[in-house]
Amino acid sequence: MSDNDVMHLAVQAMVLGAKLAGPILLVTLVIGFIISLLQAVTQVQEATLTFVPKVLVVALILLFMGNWMMHETVVFTQNLLHDIPRMIQNGR
Repeated sequence: MSDNDVMHLAVQAMVLGAKLAGPILLVTLVIGFIISLLQAVTQVQEATLTFVPKVLVVALILLFMGNWMMHETVVFTQNLLHDIPRMIQNGR
């Protein structure tokens, strides 16, 4: 396995991680901001008020996007397993 193969694999893994975590992180950031804004306006400082909507939104995202996330992970793993013999052969 050459240095180029390792770097290519690391970049692919980081891109996959960003693609999988991105929607969840982005939506929870927006929900957290909106709820914090509402808490500041109404002066209601309840900890569960931020936690429960975020959990519900993450559950909905996983419900609707979970299939796509699993597909992306499976494709990445299949490509990795398919390329292992080539990587080993190039390393010799």
